Amino acid sequence: MQSPPRARRWVSALVGAAIALTTVTAVATTAAPAQAATGCNVAYTVSTQWPGGFTANVNVTNLGDPVNGWKLAWTFPSGQGISQAWSATITTSGAQVSAANLSWNAAIATRATVSFGFNGTWTNANAAPTSFTLNGVTCNGPTASPSPSPSPSPSPSPSPSPSPSPTPGNAMAVVAAMQPGWNLGNTLDAIPDETAWGNPLTTQTMLRQVRAQGYKSIRIPITWSNHHGPAPDYTIDTAWLNRVRQIVDWSLAEDLHVLINLHHDSWQWINTYPSDPTTVMNRYTALWHQLAGTFRDYSSRVLFESINEPQFAGTSSDEQGDQLVNTLNTEFVRLVRQTGGGNATRVLVLPTLHTSGEQVRLDALSSTIAALRDPNIAATVHFYGYWPFSVNIAGGTRYDSAVEQDLVSSFERAHTTFVSRGIPVIIGEWALLSYDYTRPGIIERGELLKYLEAVGYNARIRNLTTMLWDAGSFLNRNTLTWRDQGVLDMQKASWTTRSGTASSDQVYVPRTGAIPGKTLTLNLNGTTFQGLSQGGAALSQGADYTVSGTTLTLTSAALTRLAGNRAYGVNATINARFSQGTPWQISIITSDPPTQSAATGTTSSFAIPTQFRGDQLATMEAKYANGSPAGPANWTTYKEFWSNFQPDYNAGTIIMKPEFFAETNDGRITLTFHFWSGRQLTYYVTKTGTTVSGATN
Repeated sequence: MQSPPRARRWVSALVGAAIALTTVTAVATTAAPAQAATGCNVAYTVSTQWPGGFTANVNVTNLGDPVNGWKLAWTFPSGQGISQAWSATITTSGAQVSAANLSWNAAIATRATVSFGFNGTWTNANAAPTSFTLNGVTCNGPTASPSPSPSPSPSPSPSPSPSPSPTPGNAMAVVAAMQPGWNLGNTLDAIPDETAWGNPLTTQTMLRQVRAQGYKSIRIPITWSNHHGPAPDYTIDTAWLNRVRQIVDWSLAEDLHVLINLHHDSWQWINTYPSDPTTVMNRYTALWHQLAGTFRDYSSRVLFESINEPQFAGTSSDEQGDQLVNTLNTEFVRLVRQTGGGNATRVLVLPTLHTSGEQVRLDALSSTIAALRDPNIAATVHFYGYWPFSVNIAGGTRYDSAVEQDLVSSFERAHTTFVSRGIPVIIGEWALLSYDYTRPGIIERGELLKYLEAVGYNARIRNLTTMLWDAGSFLNRNTLTWRDQGVLDMQKASWTTRSGTASSDQVYVPRTGAIPGKTLTLNLNGTTFQGLSQGGAALSQGADYTVSGTTLTLTSAALTRLAGNRAYGVNATINARFSQGTPWQISIITSDPPTQSAATGTTSSFAIPTQFRGDQLATMEAKYANGSPAGPANWTTYKEFWSNFQPDYNAGTIIMKPEFFAETNDGRITLTFHFWSGRQLTYYVTKTGTTVSGATN
């Protein structure tokens, strides 16, 4: 499907022909000039030039009486044309050009400046205009920056890649340059202050480490609720605002794009908008007015996001919520744009209700963006994966077809609704809901790696910019090292290519007796299998392994050698190498069937003695005597990992959480523990009031 002109801005700049009588409309209708200025100054800058095309930015400073409604006119000396404009309505007739205000930037106070820009075309030369008139009055003279030299050799492609430093007005290029992105989570959004949720103070060295790993943008979630004064001004605390500015400045110094927002304000006070609209709107606009003013003159690499995960209390339906989000988003855009300067063309990021990727939510935001008619808008949604897999409930232990279909469908909806129409999309947060280094085992490592690989690939082919949610589970901010290098390697590979995986990253062998050969299914993902290695030494095809189609078989002899003395746990790690991407690690694990024993306790403190013997817990089922589900989430027998039960490998127990017993009936409950080796254990607990006993039969 052909993209609309806005998505093809760079193409049209290269191949556009002379414009005889053309009107290029950026947003809204033009107000008729109300009065002539008695003095003005124009700064005309060609910020980017390529063979046949260029980007120009124009700053108009009013040196006379206040103006309400303006039209700037000039003549191109070299016969240039204009193909796309932003923050003004531009009309051309031959070499003559006039740029008129939009509805939100009509007023220019004395000594104030209004800005707009455009993409243009040129042939033999691209000389800057020498004279401008504002509302018919000649300006004092333009201040023109020389045009940059074009590339010595034109690109052979009709669709060249955007500039590494996109100019204002090209939202698609700005957002594309942000891929991949990273969230400074649980930091400036923490309540009440930066270190309250366990992360250390942010340093420029830490941001440098993020950039060094290939991240190109940072989202800085910020909660303002505890850092401003009372109504009516809601003045932001100077120290807090300076700290925000410091981190933004550091990020820019490390060549990162920056996205700032109102974060947990969404559920702290903005959610009361239905019942107290005046107070909420006054507070919301007061904060954004101050932020827009603070960052007005910052580069276009700083973006604003109106509100994180908007939600409302007391609404009658999600449709009403959509309408309230529309109101907040629309007011946000109007307020920021009217502050002028860099904010006139700054990319503004608008969320859906709950930042949901459901089609009905996307459609609601699409309607808002269409009504705004602003070319510098991006849409944002969040993605935490298929819920059963993301929290390990209902048996969702593996990256299977249901998980993949949910991912593909979500990303395709965002692409079809927005990107295909020239509106960039930022996946402002993504990860898995329950992935947390402090709660190991919820998501099995190999299944996580498959998910990471798929997210990177499916976002890349749909031109979606992704920003990893990291509250400390990926980057250890105390040591500035990544908690799992393999996790980082898989993400980095996914930004540019695909990686092969397999049906599992674990091969279990017995503690005693003969070790049989084991098979895995290879997921090639468009790659070709290259072989196995251990510690840099290649394993021998035929003697150590065989491959038939996508079936990889590890021989009995190889596994016996790799298992070594067969101590419980991981005894060896081998790498499956593919034609591209990162290798797939396979752990050779020695285990015996786990065992359990009787126990007594209470609903608030009960643990099942468990000898894991090298095995690892995958999930747990709970049923009443009649076979119906027991415990929370009574629509499934499979309970939520960690929330209802938790393995403690060091203590040799499985902890049954009070949350599990809080939603169970008195009587006998059958628990079935599923282990990653494929083994199962059955255990019985009997609850009588607050007393709990457990037995193996």
